[in-house]
Amino acid sequence: MEPGGPRVGLFVTCLVDLFRPSVGFAAISLLEQAGCRVVVPLPQTCCGQPAYNSGDRETAKDLARAVIARFEPFDYVVVPSGSCGGMIARHYAEAFADEPDWRKRADRLGARTFELVSFLVDVMGMERVSACFDGTVTYHDACSGLRELGVKAQPRRLLASVRGLTLREMADAEVCCGFGGTFCVKYPDISLRMVSDKVDAVLASGAQTLLAGDLGCLFNIAGRLSRLGQPVHVRHVAEVLAGMTDRVPPIARAAAERLEQSGAPLAQTRGG
Repeated sequence: MEPGGPRVGLFVTCLVDLFRPSVGFAAISLLEQAGCRVVVPLPQTCCGQPAYNSGDRETAKDLARAVIARFEPFDYVVVPSGSCGGMIARHYAEAFADEPDWRKRADRLGARTFELVSFLVDVMGMERVSACFDGTVTYHDACSGLRELGVKAQPRRLLASVRGLTLREMADAEVCCGFGGTFCVKYPDISLRMVSDKVDAVLASGAQTLLAGDLGCLFNIAGRLSRLGQPVHVRHVAEVLAGMTDRVPPIARAAAERLEQSGAPLAQTRGG
């Protein structure tokens, strides 16, 4: 490792790049606060998870090869998403089970790949942030981050240091929101029931803001909140930890504005 802190390659993710760039800037800010030298490699591609989960393994492997080659030079790969982070850290090696050379490269990269908040706490030893946030929040544990990467206590530890913030846990915080990538497309009725249950838990917590570490979950829950006319704000946890909530509107409001601009009646949209 070179002097001056670890050299970190930030894997931005498709959703952050296309819909919520503020999360990427928040991630860079937090990593730099932790003493990292951050690089955002260009160009980046999708991690390949949608193709992999849909059974298109060859496309997924092509995308994985591009990611591996692009990010191999860094000390660590950090991802503001447990879902994409889990794909790189856990599933690339599975995808290349029959290709020994690529399997070795996938294993090496996977061992250096971390979800953002777990990296800050578990690798860099960050114990607190300097951000302020006036309000009560609740936290949704996204499936991939929780079950594949062990992200649970780390975001709560850093949130406890945010001045003015009160964390109020919701019931069933670890239960899936129904997004599940292509799951919400294949099984929209089940997805709708699941996200409705999640919204009920969010509302019962009495929190003003919902936080999580995966944009897929956040967009899914924010969409349902918007369609129900509920005033709960929705944000990626990095935006709060970096103190960047004043720069962009909450996700639920942004989702509602996009729907209004598209002319799609809220009552006609459903699922994820």
